[in-house]
Parts: sequence; structure tokens; C-alpha cells
Amino acid sequence: MKQNIAIVMGGYSSEKHISVKSGNVVYKHINKLKYTVFRVLILEEKWVALDDAENEYPIDKNDFSFIINQKKINFDCVFNAIHGIPGENGQLLAYFNLINLKHTSAPFYQMALTFNKRDTLSAVKAYGIKTATSVYLNKGDEINLDVIIAKVGLPCFIKPNGAGSSYGISKAHKKEDILPAIATAYKEDHEILIESFLDGTEVSVGVIQYKGETKVLPITEIVSENDFFDYEAKYEGKSQEITPARITKTQKEKVEKIAKKVYEVLNMSGFSRSEYIFVNDTPYFIEMNTVPGLTEESILPQQAEVAGISLSELFENAIEASLEN
Repeated sequence: MKQNIAIVMGGYSSEKHISVKSGNVVYKHINKLKYTVFRVLILEEKWVALDDAENEYPIDKNDFSFIINQKKINFDCVFNAIHGIPGENGQLLAYFNLINLKHTSAPFYQMALTFNKRDTLSAVKAYGIKTATSVYLNKGDEINLDVIIAKVGLPCFIKPNGAGSSYGISKAHKKEDILPAIATAYKEDHEILIESFLDGTEVSVGVIQYKGETKVLPITEIVSENDFFDYEAKYEGKSQEITPARITKTQKEKVEKIAKKVYEVLNMSGFSRSEYIFVNDTPYFIEMNTVPGLTEESILPQQAEVAGISLSELFENAIEASLEN
């Protein structure tokens, strides 16, 4: 008997339309001969299962089931394709944990930790991982630009603490840029961080659980046409994503070792994609994404392809690992 799989997509953040694209790609590539698969759209105003004709069937939040053709559908596993809130920050995973429903992501605490950029940086620093110099602000805090600049220098990055896909991120080249950038970041989150600019090669490193092992995927070099790897560069073709990255053997070995260490010390499972910037030969950790983009053009699927892993294999591995766990 085939197992029922829900692909959750959408969410409550600015990333919901990207999540829907990822979810539809997962749906396209999952083996329908092995699993009975439904997409589940989770929005603030509704939770609904979708059939192939896009008809909607309300989700019963008591047990995450729904009724179609007078038949109740319960799920054996959830494939999490929600970028941002509530799929990437732990909220939805805690709910699945409460109702004893398996899912493809890390446990809810690890998801909450890694979604919080500030807390993640604090955690990895304790293990000797290099990071950019940073200043933290909460909405309403007094802002002293001279103190900020003295610590992080110029240019610097201003980021929302809990947003993805580069929403709300700005690069400030001069003192006058900082306050408008802070206002932009506060539109996405009430907590922000301001980081020093690291001048070097940026790479993206996928680390996943694959066939019971922690696997570092081929590394991707990011070459943005814009001032940094912003939304336009990520999703509108304004960047080159070169896999495998054009880095030295020494750099490759160092970042692979550190990326695997970060994944393991944070007790991660499932998918992850982390960003690093090389300062000379030293990789500096920037952030981790635990629900990375999963479209055919996204970085992690590109890396899997170079590693000889098809999208069908990548997605089936995630489901089987969660079912066996």
C-alpha cells in the first residue's frame, strides 16, 4: 500500500510565492508510483490540500487530515517546502511533533535556532567558527551610528534577523545609508543585525543527510552582478552560480570540513545550505538555510545534480529518512 505524502508550501512570509514554486517542483519529481502525494497550501487565511485541478480541501488541524470524495486522508510524512514562517522557524514542525507526524526537516528546536541568524552565529562561534563582526538591534533601541561604524566599519550589511531570500537586506556604503537600511530591515523583522563587509569569494555549501551519512555536496561559487547576492541576483538571473566553485583545493577542503562541522554541532538533519565568504583561505560562516530553494534552478538541486543525485532521488531520500527515523 502506498504511503501518503503531504508537500507543504506557501507560508506566512514574503517568501510564500517562492515556496509554492519549490513545492510544485517537489510534487513534479516525487515518484507517484511509490507514494500518494498531495500538495498542501498553508497560508494565514487557510490550510488546504490541492488536487491536480487545484480544487481545495480544508485541512483538519486536529490531525492534519482532509476529506476527498468522502474519504479521509491521513499522512504518513510531510515534505517541508515552506521557506520562512512557519515552516523554517520551527513552528510548524513543533505542531507536527505534537500530533506525531513525521517530516523531512530537522527537529523544531534546530529549525528555530538556525532561522534566528543572531542565535546561530552565537552558537557556531562557541565552536571556533569564524564569522563577521556584528551589532544587534531590536526595534525601539537607541541607534548610535558612530558606535556601529566603529565596530563593523563601512561598508556594512543590515539584515532582518529572521527573513530569507535576501528580503530586507541592504548594503550601506556610507553613514547616511544606515538609517534607511535599518528601516527597510525592520519591515521584515523587529530584530536586526548589522555585519561587517567581508571582501572575498562567496560560496554556498549544501550539506544533507543522504543514505544515512552526512554528505557535503559540490560547492557553488556565487558571482553577483549586483552589489551583493540580493533577491534580484538570486531569483531574477542577476548572478552566476558556478558549480563546482573555482576555489583552490585548500579552500575546498577547509570549507567542506567547517560546513560538515557546523551541520553536526547544530544537530541538524534534512536539507541545509550555508553561505561562506573566503577571506584569503579562511571561510567565514554567514548563515544557514534549512529549507533552501528546491526548483530546478535553485542552488542545492544544482549541487545534487553535479553529485550525480537526481531530484527524484534527492526528494525520495528525504522522505525515506524521515519515515525510518
